[in-house]
Amino acid sequence: MAEDIKTKLGRYKTAPFDSRFPNQNQTRNCWQNYLDFQRCQRAMAAKGADATPCQWYFRVYKSLCPTSWVS
Repeated sequence: MAEDIKTKLGRYKTAPFDSRFPNQNQTRNCWQNYLDFQRCQRAMAAKGADATPCQWYFRVYKSLCPTSWVS
C-alpha cells in the first residue's frame, strides 16, 4: 500500500475531480481537504504510524486553496 501511495504522489499534477464539489467554486473543497489533512496527521500521530498518506490531502488543499490561505 505504501508503494501505491508513493506512486500516486509521484504522478500528482493537480487536484482530481471530487463529485462532492461539482461547482466552479472550490472553497469548500479546499476547506474539506485541509480538515482531512489535519485529521489524518492527528490519527497517524496517535497510532505512531508514518504520516506519508496524509501528504495527498496536503497537496490537494495546497493546489486548491489561495496562496494567502496556505501560508
